[in-house]
Amino acid sequence: MRRASSLRLLSDLSDFSEARPLRRLLAEEPLARVRASPDGRHLLLLRPPGSAAPLLLASRKGAGPGPEPSGAAGRGPLLDAFFLQCPGWLLLALVWASGRTEVWGAGARPGWQLLQQAELCASPEARVLAAAAPGRRLVWCEGRPGEPAFGHRLCTRALEAGGAALGAPVVLLQHCPPLRLLASPADLFLLPAASAWPSAAGVVLIWSPAKGRLTVSVPAHNLAHREKLSAEGGDSRDFQSLLRRVPGLLSGGEPLEPHTWAAAQGSLLLLSPEGAVSLIRRDGAARTVGVLGCGPLSPALPVSLGVFHSTLACALGSGLELLDLGSGRLLERKVLSTERVHLLELSAPGVEEEEDKGGLRLLSASGLFCVTWEAGEGAARLNADDLVFEEACGYYQRRSLLGARLSTEELRRGSTFRAPLALAAVLRGHRPPAKLLSALQAELRDYRGLERLKTRLVAGDGQEEGWTELAEREVERLLRSDLAGDKLAQLNAVFSVFPAAAWCSARRALQLQLDEAGRLKTQAPPDLWKKVLADPGAEGALAPFELLCQCLCRLEPCWLPPFVELAQQQGGPGWGLGAGGSGPPLYRRALSVLGEWAGAGAGALELELLLGSGRPKAVLQAIGQLVQAGQWERVLDAGLTLSPSSPFLQMEIFTILLAEFAQHRQLDAHVTRLRRLCPPDLTPTDLLLLLKRHLPEEEGPPAPFPKGHLGPVARYESV
Repeated sequence: MRRASSLRLLSDLSDFSEARPLRRLLAEEPLARVRASPDGRHLLLLRPPGSAAPLLLASRKGAGPGPEPSGAAGRGPLLDAFFLQCPGWLLLALVWASGRTEVWGAGARPGWQLLQQAELCASPEARVLAAAAPGRRLVWCEGRPGEPAFGHRLCTRALEAGGAALGAPVVLLQHCPPLRLLASPADLFLLPAASAWPSAAGVVLIWSPAKGRLTVSVPAHNLAHREKLSAEGGDSRDFQSLLRRVPGLLSGGEPLEPHTWAAAQGSLLLLSPEGAVSLIRRDGAARTVGVLGCGPLSPALPVSLGVFHSTLACALGSGLELLDLGSGRLLERKVLSTERVHLLELSAPGVEEEEDKGGLRLLSASGLFCVTWEAGEGAARLNADDLVFEEACGYYQRRSLLGARLSTEELRRGSTFRAPLALAAVLRGHRPPAKLLSALQAELRDYRGLERLKTRLVAGDGQEEGWTELAEREVERLLRSDLAGDKLAQLNAVFSVFPAAAWCSARRALQLQLDEAGRLKTQAPPDLWKKVLADPGAEGALAPFELLCQCLCRLEPCWLPPFVELAQQQGGPGWGLGAGGSGPPLYRRALSVLGEWAGAGAGALELELLLGSGRPKAVLQAIGQLVQAGQWERVLDAGLTLSPSSPFLQMEIFTILLAEFAQHRQLDAHVTRLRRLCPPDLTPTDLLLLLKRHLPEEEGPPAPFPKGHLGPVARYESV
């Protein structure tokens, strides 16, 4: 059933401390920022910069340590405030733009306690530009006024083991541009400013402290690079050197200037000013989730983003759009009675763990709400096939090395990717689930081997063997696909650069083998042969059949005639079909590539192709060339071979040889084989008439002696 959402009030905020200031701040400050504590029982609201009271802490009654810390005001503009994860403590870190930080804690004793005061910046002139708090650590970007664009640093301080104080600072990145920071519970996302280095503005850096890994991602090209970066190990990187060491990362792409960004379920959500929502995972993979229906966004429009299970929620002013995270389809659009809505994580206050799991939490001046899904009566059923192919299309597009866009229609029509076809068949009930694993095993094995091969090539191990194997895999993939356009051009490129590897792969795909008699056999399915023999007629690119013939001329000329004969057998009688109509027969298509590649052996290959074509005109053309060359053995061999299948050719070849027999003595040694070639329905009278027709004409009556020579009787009479 199609899902429909229902909105339910969880709390009118009266059960929160500071309920009246909380409602007023939510109603009057649309740009206020909301932070939720790790235990989900406290809300911290930050007013815009310049406010006399920058903080407001609201807690569920009976769970709070009291009002916000008293030291939050009076120390200049407060940059940001964060809850830090620390068992047994409710820790609040306050960060000022001057670099000052204070750690306040609430534990066993009532009220807030100032646990630590520290200066984040090493230089008194430095200022903090941005800060974030992933998990148990504080991360900030600092720089001094007047410094060059790459004069900033990214630093971090983590909570000491077993304590509630920040440890020594560690420099993670040096010579950075200004960075914008956003933290999830386990990762930190960094966006370089566009003003420093335009090429770097399209890059997203993802630091995972627990794994000690830094991922550099370019969403526009779906490229990612990983390096070790551990704060505990004292690792530090130079920003410019880091990006320059990664080939292809700075090859262009639009700068990332999101209207809004948010961390959700370990991923980064980016909302462009045009309304497109993109998702960047912690491993650097990126994809477009969907496009909001509101069109271009005003910079002043407050927007909140969130992901809850398989639903993307976008709160735009007084509107709420719910999209399917997998397909990007709009599930529902709601109009709310408030101008500003904040989306909260699942650990939002006022919701017990066992109640309303998976729902959305919305905070506004009207209260705390939960959005849950209900099955609508009579609603249209979602098309599972469409969802499968749309998700597969995005997945394969991220893995593709080509710039062309992949469409769901191509996935449905082609046979390159078997996984979505198999899954769609399972969902339709046409294939038992037990057969799904066997259908996917080959696909998964191919992907795993391909990833290992790419890793080996990037590392520089076995370059020649690796490129050969990669070419073979690419030919196999292309032969399984719908060969047209870019794919046909790519197949031509692989055959041009790696002819031997391409031929080996094609021979394996077509399952070509020699039988005991030396004839070529195949066990490939007819659909594959149909793709190989078709003539798409693309400009500047050879069809697959011509590519294979050209490759055989270069590598295995002796294989060309039997291959063409086998292809004619697979195509059936009169095969000569192109992309949508009649075309030249296969032997002529093979002859078209002989001149350039066969060299001195082109004449012999041409004779073999003509003799094996099965076309009477082509065979008689070859017989005529053999007769002119006096190769009687080959003429008789061809005639005896073709006579059982073509009485017409048998009669024509016998007539040609009988004419030669009547005119000279070169066929005297082959009379026995010539007699075997004689058609069985030819009578002696017909044979004599044929022979008489081809006898040489004589000038006078036959005589036993030459002219001018008199015999004995004539000499006697003359005497």
